[in-house]
Amino acid sequence: MNMTKREFNIPENFYRDLRSFINTFQEKGFQCYLIGGCVRDLILEHDIYDYDFATDARPEDVMKLFRRVVPTGVKHGTVTVLVHGMEFEVTTFRADGKYIDGRRPEKVHFSDSLEEDVKRRDFTINGLAYDINDNRVIDYVKGIADLEKGIIRTIGSPMDRFSEDGLRTYRACRFASKLDFEIEKETLSAISRTLHVAELVSVERIKDEIMKLLGTAKPSVGFEYMRETGLLKLCLPELDLCYGVEQNKYHVHDIYYHSLYACDAAPKDQPLIRLAALLHDIGKVRTRREGADGDYTFYNHEVIGARMVRKLMRRLRFSNSDLDTVNNLVINHMFHYTDDWSDGAVRRFMKKVGVDNIEDLFSLREADRVGNGSRSGLPEPIRILQKRIDIIIEAENAISVRDLDINGNIIMELFSIRPGPAIGIILNDLLELVLDDPELNTREILIENAKKIWSALEEEGKAK
Repeated sequence: MNMTKREFNIPENFYRDLRSFINTFQEKGFQCYLIGGCVRDLILEHDIYDYDFATDARPEDVMKLFRRVVPTGVKHGTVTVLVHGMEFEVTTFRADGKYIDGRRPEKVHFSDSLEEDVKRRDFTINGLAYDINDNRVIDYVKGIADLEKGIIRTIGSPMDRFSEDGLRTYRACRFASKLDFEIEKETLSAISRTLHVAELVSVERIKDEIMKLLGTAKPSVGFEYMRETGLLKLCLPELDLCYGVEQNKYHVHDIYYHSLYACDAAPKDQPLIRLAALLHDIGKVRTRREGADGDYTFYNHEVIGARMVRKLMRRLRFSNSDLDTVNNLVINHMFHYTDDWSDGAVRRFMKKVGVDNIEDLFSLREADRVGNGSRSGLPEPIRILQKRIDIIIEAENAISVRDLDINGNIIMELFSIRPGPAIGIILNDLLELVLDDPELNTREILIENAKKIWSALEEEGKAK
């Protein structure tokens, strides 16, 4: 065991809260330590968002120590204490029983030993404990040495750790990306040999890991480890198929690496744009054709890709809202602006994409360009389009039927009809007129044109 004195740069007021929290345990004769990722990040001087604690106090003891306690995982010894305006997760020292489902132990045995608790955890860099009163880092697993070397290594046998919990294989790749570390050789090899356990992980947990990976500085590091080990084929086979698929003369990289580098270039704080960047070209594999000049074409790959993205995201249980956002970006990423676009064409583009999505689409387009390998930034034509869009937004032109100076209720009253498809037809036809000429967006003019559209519907037998 290594016990190293450490002085951490913890804000004084928060430091007092932490000491007060831990002293509440110690005053009753219990041990309590900061544990895991927060200790790792304190050593690395990274931002910390969650503070976790390990104690020999049983869950029922913790519930007696504090007024507000949520039994978040009491079966496995975990409770969440609400104190000082924060949430602290506290887990009783434990030794896990046999793992039977590739995720959770069949039984949990509470322990009085910090060392026993640490040695059942995943990686050495996450097996560090901190005694805040003595300013000591307690290291039973050589985690500090691995932090200094920049290595991801399991505690004990990697085959044992990954056979217990398949999610740990995904976490290894994510931590490598998050920390810009290398996965140690035996640990990396064990990932490939325990894919049968990784297959047991729920799609919801895999989705969570992917989204966390997308929030790291360079997601490409984690996704490349996933491809090398076979994890990518399990969770994102559509992306895995892009590996080695050559593109045309306008691209430096194959489809796979282009997608990874575009993902890296997308905004770190916008994971859905990064997801769209990662998946925007997966339709190219199916649409790749060799032209007469020997180069490749990928006609309609954005349409095919959007269908694939929709299916992929449903499989991973994304929300409908997230699915629609990413699908919209993928299907529209190939827009081609030229100077001969009329103002009406610009407004139709805005209507198609959605005003709220345009900035995200431009971010994706810029990331796509960076991922090309030989270009960067937005091309001048798109900058011109941005300026034209800004002018239209500033003028508050109508872009959707909600912006019209007329609504469905007025139309129903005007023609004495009930809700039905005819109302949508009229509103959309009116919008088309306004997109070409915003001056037409007055109630009087719209009502006059609505009467003409209604007459045409009656003649065609659609006025029902």
